[in-house]
Amino acid sequence: MTRRWQRLGLALAALALLAGLDRAADLLATRQVLAELESGARATAGLHGAVLRAEIEKQRSLPVILAQDPDLVQTLRDPTPARLDALNRKLERLAAATRTGVLYALDPAGRSVAASNWRQEESFVGIDYAFRPYFGEAWAGRPAEHFALGTVSHRPGLYLSRRVEDAAGPVGVIVVKAEFNELEESWARLPEPALAVDARGIVTVTSIPDWHFRATLPLTPAQREEIRASLQFGDQPLRDLSFRTIPATRPALPGQPPLLRPQDGPSGPWLMVEEPVPGIDWRLSLLAPLRPALEPARATARLAALLLGLLGIFLVALARRRNRRITEGRARGEARRAALEAEVGLRTAELRAANDGLRAEAEERRRAEAAVHRMRDELGQANRLAILGQITASVAHEINQPLAAIRTFADNASLLVTRGETPAAAKAITTIAGLTERIGAITAGLRGFARKSTGEMRPEPIRGAIDGALLLLGHRLRQNSVAVVVTVEGDPAVRAERVRLEQVLVNLVQNAIEALGDRDDGRIAITASAGAGRVRVAVQDNGPGLDATVRAALFMPFTTTKSAGLGLGLVISRQIAADLGGTLEAPPPAAGSVGALFVLELEQAP
Repeated sequence: MTRRWQRLGLALAALALLAGLDRAADLLATRQVLAELESGARATAGLHGAVLRAEIEKQRSLPVILAQDPDLVQTLRDPTPARLDALNRKLERLAAATRTGVLYALDPAGRSVAASNWRQEESFVGIDYAFRPYFGEAWAGRPAEHFALGTVSHRPGLYLSRRVEDAAGPVGVIVVKAEFNELEESWARLPEPALAVDARGIVTVTSIPDWHFRATLPLTPAQREEIRASLQFGDQPLRDLSFRTIPATRPALPGQPPLLRPQDGPSGPWLMVEEPVPGIDWRLSLLAPLRPALEPARATARLAALLLGLLGIFLVALARRRNRRITEGRARGEARRAALEAEVGLRTAELRAANDGLRAEAEERRRAEAAVHRMRDELGQANRLAILGQITASVAHEINQPLAAIRTFADNASLLVTRGETPAAAKAITTIAGLTERIGAITAGLRGFARKSTGEMRPEPIRGAIDGALLLLGHRLRQNSVAVVVTVEGDPAVRAERVRLEQVLVNLVQNAIEALGDRDDGRIAITASAGAGRVRVAVQDNGPGLDATVRAALFMPFTTTKSAGLGLGLVISRQIAADLGGTLEAPPPAAGSVGALFVLELEQAP
């Protein structure tokens, strides 16, 4: 009887040990997966927000440029059939080249006179848009942005508008409709549903088509009536999109977002993270699926705990059997040892199967990292396009001066030819040729900077890359009265891609210009020298400089000293430098000097 009770006690202890290990492994695995899932979801949400902002910033530059287009101004001032036809075709080509939804021009009464979709059945030409807020705001001289459902196309988009005027006064409004179909399709290919909402909580951009124009926050009857009267979302019912919190069955981490399940849409549970979209009064939410990450981790942890518990129990049982083996004989002991080895082999096979599952998960993670690398390359291109949008107005001003001179010399040459003064006319034509070469140099630099990186590494003269960056920023340097001193020792070349190298230099010089602000004695010194197989390029300004705290976090994502900055320019620049086999640092300036110093080092080309 005593021996039976001992066996029962040992069995209960073993069961309690296994149950405790199972519970502990399940709890630890759940907490670890939730922490890793939240971290990854926030990083992905940040990238989504950055890409969405880059797309909006790219579209914002179009109305600024088009509002200065002389063809558009002349057509709105005198809308003859020939000019309207030419403007329709021009807008059509521009919309296709910039992947913009629709471009259209409104007369002073708010009626569309030309549009990029003039050939389509849903053409905007002739439609009255005076009731749209973006027309009234733009006509009053305030650039407007308005997200709404198209009254003709029935497709949602962000409308960006700006007033068009000439010396005599306003002549109309140019409108750019930015659609996010491609962005939503790219989000839909990812496992995490994503949605962006406006200040009232209405879904604007989402990877789930059925969630469009759903209200994530309660709308009052007055708000619904106001939206309905403005036709902002047409006759959409603005149904509620609510998320039900799942009661926690395990202790949650401090600050951990709740687990949710949407009323409509893909089943959960989901871990929701929310981040603001820089540059616009929107917020982006990302729903990370919990089950695909949690279940394998829990199963693996519980299996490991079970094996550990069984191993401990087997060791205890082995010790007892050895004592019994002394009395019961070698033969019986050998038989029990064989049974034990068979059991261990079975458990090892199970462990091997679990290990194979872990290898498969590692391969999936590798593919996910490759996707992140591709997204990082797209973010670099978006950074170049954002910079391009910032300097486009400067380049337009740079081109307007030689264009005006060309017009003057052309009129003079015509008059001289009429008078028979051929030598003077030839001299004027020669001057026109020189001015066109200048315009060609400016536009060639702009086109080259906008090109997407090819990935081809070849020798590039560092002086040419510096001159290309200064050409793109020339007007802004003159506008801010900033003096640039370039010192290049010899003619060193580096192994790099010209487009990405210029992108780094444009970022550094542009940051220096913004650091100088409105100083009358602003100066930027760019020096380049070669030695020990490396080329060192230093960019230093005489501005207020960087304190130690800012310098320590300067290359961390979303760290910026500018009120409107995103904090990704230097991060992308350092990554580009690393991809080119170099480094980008911000060391303290030498004793006796002022301002901020950035040093770019690259491998010297043979």
